[in-house]
Amino acid sequence: MRAQALSTTSYQNGWTVADTSSAGTPTYLVAGSGSGMTLTCDNTNEAQIITMYTGDVLPYNILDLSNLWWVAKVSGIDSATTLTMGLGSARNDTADTVTTNAYFRIDGGTSTSALDYESDDGTTDDDDKSTGTTLASTYKRLLVDFTQGMSTVRFFVDGSLVGTTSMAALTRATYVQPLAMIQKSGGTGIPAVSFGQFGVTYKWSYGA
Repeated sequence: MRAQALSTTSYQNGWTVADTSSAGTPTYLVAGSGSGMTLTCDNTNEAQIITMYTGDVLPYNILDLSNLWWVAKVSGIDSATTLTMGLGSARNDTADTVTTNAYFRIDGGTSTSALDYESDDGTTDDDDKSTGTTLASTYKRLLVDFTQGMSTVRFFVDGSLVGTTSMAALTRATYVQPLAMIQKSGGTGIPAVSFGQFGVTYKWSYGA
């Protein structure tokens, strides 16, 4: 709600950032009241990877989640950009190698707006499935739903079902974190992703 930059200090205020830039100065900032968090690469011609996550503190047992969502929009996505949003186990600069994941993604090398979904349960790696939708300069709610069981993990965009995968190999010992990563392989583009909201719903609650 106030102007505040994420820190690379692990788990500061719940969120932290991993920044692989060397010469450049990407930003990861809440610009002010009601503006949400924005992760922005800068125009330095280098590879940059900016990840907003919980510092590899894995707070959620995936079998306890009903759903997890991001309300997101993008700008400046070009052919050198990849965007990943969802949940995963320990972070890796190559999002596809994260052992457990359920993501929405944009691969700018294929399309600068087409939105894909994918999942990996350590046994079945279901990659680059088209949602038939796009993500650009208007906020959309991207939700991963587990209420039908791990064999029917569902992906929704603004309330519409856009895809289904199976993560049936997961066990009670599987812990994950929210993760959003924007990266560019080079060039002087300034890709950015903004989040107006993030949330989770659990399969249990306290009280009557």
